[in-house]
Amino acid sequence: MRKRSWFAISLLVLLAALGLKAAPDAEKQDWTHYVRIGAYGLRGGDAEKIVSSAQASGVFGIEVDDDIPGRYESFLNPEEKLKAIHDVAEAAHHAGNYAFVYIAGTECITAHGDQVAHTLAKDHPDWLQRKLTGEPAIFGGGTAFWIRAGDEDVWVSPYAPEWRKVYMQRVRQIAATGIDGIYVDIPYWMTHFDGWEDTWASFDDYTVAAFKKETGLDAKKDLKLGDFSDPNFRKWVDFRIRTFTEFMHDIDQNAKSVNPQIKTIPEIYPGIEEQAVRVGADVYSLYGVVDAIAHEYSFGGGGMASARKPLTWFEYQVGMHSFRAFAQGKATWMLNYSWDGDKNVDKTEAMMNLAMSEIMAGANFWDAPGHSMAGSNDLPTRKKIFDWIQAHEKTFYLPRVASHPVGVYFSPETRNIYADEFIRSYRGILILLMQKHWEFQVVTPRTLADFKGETLILPDVRVLNDDERGWLRKFVEQRHNLVITGTDATQLGETASVTRFPRCPGKAYMSALEGDFEHADPDSQAEFLKSVKTTSELEVTASPMVATSIAAVAGNPHIFFANFAGLVGKVNPVQTPQTGVRVRMAKAGKGKAFFLPFLGDVQEISGVQESDGRTSYTLPTITKGAVFWYDGGAAKLTKE
Repeated sequence: MRKRSWFAISLLVLLAALGLKAAPDAEKQDWTHYVRIGAYGLRGGDAEKIVSSAQASGVFGIEVDDDIPGRYESFLNPEEKLKAIHDVAEAAHHAGNYAFVYIAGTECITAHGDQVAHTLAKDHPDWLQRKLTGEPAIFGGGTAFWIRAGDEDVWVSPYAPEWRKVYMQRVRQIAATGIDGIYVDIPYWMTHFDGWEDTWASFDDYTVAAFKKETGLDAKKDLKLGDFSDPNFRKWVDFRIRTFTEFMHDIDQNAKSVNPQIKTIPEIYPGIEEQAVRVGADVYSLYGVVDAIAHEYSFGGGGMASARKPLTWFEYQVGMHSFRAFAQGKATWMLNYSWDGDKNVDKTEAMMNLAMSEIMAGANFWDAPGHSMAGSNDLPTRKKIFDWIQAHEKTFYLPRVASHPVGVYFSPETRNIYADEFIRSYRGILILLMQKHWEFQVVTPRTLADFKGETLILPDVRVLNDDERGWLRKFVEQRHNLVITGTDATQLGETASVTRFPRCPGKAYMSALEGDFEHADPDSQAEFLKSVKTTSELEVTASPMVATSIAAVAGNPHIFFANFAGLVGKVNPVQTPQTGVRVRMAKAGKGKAFFLPFLGDVQEISGVQESDGRTSYTLPTITKGAVFWYDGGAAKLTKE
């Protein structure tokens, strides 16, 4: 019987030792939940101008770029930048706004590195991350769009003690300015530049020594790199993920030791897929030690909203719903991009599609042009979107609570080892449930004990520890419904409460979606759907081109609709309007029902009593997206 993994034990011990909860259940919400983000370069003396510009376009949550540890000059001498950060924090607070400052994770650039005597690499070559062959992580202009010609770009080992000591000192100094948040850009192992993708770095002396101390293994000799069947390589994978979870926790604790209210927000581009394992920044692990995560997330080549096809939009929804589950009540920010000069697609439509897709999933919208954090593709459109979000922020950002969900299990350990097989099954099943318009809930090891649904699906989950198996055994003993697709790792015997599909319906449905998305039929998986046995009191009738998510908000049932019908990447960003969408409720009572179209106004709608006692509501036309809710007079929550 497989025991709990070394990584899982280490993370739980880390959290427990530091008095943290792996699954926070905060009832109060802070400013991070309501941000409408815009980004600005900070150069000193321009604080008032930045804040005024942000206020004018509805920005609530001002990102400023004045990186201290990521530029070697200010890593050594931070005083000038610290004053600029203090000034913008003061200006933001005076306006009733919040500000957070960008800093690099393990990257550091020396300007004109080809001309100056002192650079980080020249002064401290032992700090650098390295390939197994010893090649240091040093790059120049052209390697990435943000590295200018002549500059030296290096990636530092998080285990370099002298660097880490100074880095954390800079974090404390930044926190002391009064800034509201520290935004840490891509704290990664260097595996994402050309020629480094398959290195599984870093093999610098400090990192190798840390791994040896904890496992007794020599990372340079005892691993079969890239071979997930090698138990020693699996330990290396776990070690690399835990390293950056601890690094971000260290940043958070150092910042809060000076300013207890400051927020720590890493920017991460890997999401639920294999990339998270490769770069070592796993958002599932990171949510437990930070205040929010900004996801620079895209999948399937659809980085720009203007280029996405409907399947890519659905895959994006899967990612965001996963992030919201990982967050456990913390905020999820989306740093994504809508348009970059596409002459065939209207930029305002692309911006609206991106915003709609994100807020319907409960994530916060960050408006940015091209691949730049700062600026906007269209400021009037930004203001229109932000003003509307502000007017309805409680609808979208108060906690969403599952009522009668079908659970879909996200297994981090399975993803770490069998990423492609697991994600394909997991994604296919979630898209299927979205298209069937059934209430679903992403369940994780941290939330398993709190799951209240009647059915839990294991989508080709190949790795389970003893705790997980024990919970599943009790779940089926209580006559709840367990559906296993693909590999069965549960070690449960034959029982009426367990249904197995060795040929995974999630993978089969993904193949159908990829082959012909428009004509893929959710009911092609009728046997699987029959086994799921949904118990929801809501029934939604809508096209499978519409993604739905259902949850209780402030005690009242809400249905969030995201319409992707008619969208053609790089050709057409305007949806086919959806008419005849219907919601049937089992217990409508004497409450009132409401409909909120994207960028529109709240409308009260009337229902029709049906012969079976249900109340049926035919919704107004849905263009881009909408929310339906039923107000039965439940107690209202308010944000702090």
